[in-house]
Amino acid sequence: MSAIAPLQIVIVGGVAAGASAAARARRLDEFAHITLLERGPDVSFANCGLPYYIGGEIGDRAALAVQTPTTLKQLLNIEVRTSTAAITIDRSNKRVQVQSIADGTIAWLPYDKLVLAPGAQPLRPPLPGIDDPRLHTLRNLGDMDRIKAAATAHVTVIGAGFIGLEMAEQFRHAGKDVTLVELQPQVLPQLDQAMTGLLEDELRRHDITLILGDGIASFHDADGRLGCTLASGRVVTTDLAVLALGVRPDTTLARDAGLVLGPRGHIKVDTFMRTSDPDIYAGGDAVEVEDFVTGEACAVPLGGPANRQGRLAADHIIRPAQTKPFPGVLGTAIVRVFEVTAGLTGWTEKRLKAAHRDYRVVTVNDNHHAGYYPGAQPLQLKLLWAPDSGRILGAQVTGLAGVDKRLDVIATAIMGGLTIDDLAQLELAYAPPFGAAKDIINLAAFTAVNARDGLVTPVDRIPDDPAVQVVDVRPPPLVAAHPLPREGIINIPFGQLRDRAGELDTSRPVVTVCALGKTSYFAARILAQRGFEVRSLTGGIRAHFDPRSPAKLPTP
Repeated sequence: MSAIAPLQIVIVGGVAAGASAAARARRLDEFAHITLLERGPDVSFANCGLPYYIGGEIGDRAALAVQTPTTLKQLLNIEVRTSTAAITIDRSNKRVQVQSIADGTIAWLPYDKLVLAPGAQPLRPPLPGIDDPRLHTLRNLGDMDRIKAAATAHVTVIGAGFIGLEMAEQFRHAGKDVTLVELQPQVLPQLDQAMTGLLEDELRRHDITLILGDGIASFHDADGRLGCTLASGRVVTTDLAVLALGVRPDTTLARDAGLVLGPRGHIKVDTFMRTSDPDIYAGGDAVEVEDFVTGEACAVPLGGPANRQGRLAADHIIRPAQTKPFPGVLGTAIVRVFEVTAGLTGWTEKRLKAAHRDYRVVTVNDNHHAGYYPGAQPLQLKLLWAPDSGRILGAQVTGLAGVDKRLDVIATAIMGGLTIDDLAQLELAYAPPFGAAKDIINLAAFTAVNARDGLVTPVDRIPDDPAVQVVDVRPPPLVAAHPLPREGIINIPFGQLRDRAGELDTSRPVVTVCALGKTSYFAARILAQRGFEVRSLTGGIRAHFDPRSPAKLPTP
């Protein structure tokens, strides 16, 4: 009996999805011939760590190299070809044409199965002066080295998404003067605007010049420095600028091979990561997959999904019958800006509105562990759910500690199909140094259940309508320390409300307000049962200002 020829697997791209596919394929098939191609000089590096080396928090550059060609050969017996570009796919003959970046040599590699993990490229819009050498993007270790070497006194970061915020923080950490420019009227546009105020306060607290609602128009030389002209006409003069405007999928190879792409140029794959050619798989930032919540097509350029997709592609190549389909993505993401952390999972309110989807939302504020235990830090959580089923659709969390824990719990809840009722009964780890007997996740769910059951009608802003009676139930000293920006506020401390409810006009609607949102709910229940049409400000006043400011509202 003749020996079966080993499986020939060629993988294009060596960072997250590609390296994961290679490692998983080797563990499943010891005898497969696996070739990993990487256009750049480095393979399997920690690209999410690049900003932190620039800022000096990661001191050892070698720590960013997760694997090298030598270690991959030793550990996994994988043939790694760095500085090698895949330039053509011959699908009919199942081979890939590759070219050496160093000397231009061209060769063909045969494959039984091909995995595409080319990643994405930073956006560089065709603006005047875009080719100025003082203008940088960050994709790989080489980019990182150039930025770190060139950054001198003043740096401008253009784009205040996740990468832009990390870069701004790290440049400031390295002692640079920093200007951060964002086209949208808020930082971190992926979040709803009301959840980003604390981030903006934190950037300003660290002397970062923040320019919002103003996009970049052009670049020019300004007496030996780089001039950045904004859409408003304002000019920012800087030593170096970093574009952090997002990414586009690097799918030229797939397009030229005739593979089906999505409307934004991503490679379409099925739930087993197969492209329109069943012998070609794809994963990572270049692919279009399903949204876990809605099942719609989406693209999420994040390291976690990329690694899982690469692993799943290898599973389906080696053992298709045992492979479970890719469930979709939530887009769970998090960022730290000095002392403040913010993140999201699932859908935001702005996305739900844009998609014309029905939803309900509440915002709550509390501490990350028991308030009486030293070191309690504020948290704000926004929870969105489907009104018909109660199923969790998404959440956003901002605060000074414990943000990651809450995001991870809610991401797990979404994946598990949990509802607001399930979330209300979730039993989480509690001891005073770690949490509260009623965690903020439980509180958000309690509030959501109350809203669904008609016990409270939440509003997310204080109305300007003079016909509405706004009742501030905080104690007078807190009202004086942080007054509300509206005329005609009625201050009735909560402890006096039952006795003084007669001062209010039952024919006019009421909105109750407090520091965190809890007491205003209690007040709303009192007034509702006395015949008032009443709503409560969700999240309280803390949702609208920095709790560390001199006028901060302490936890009641």
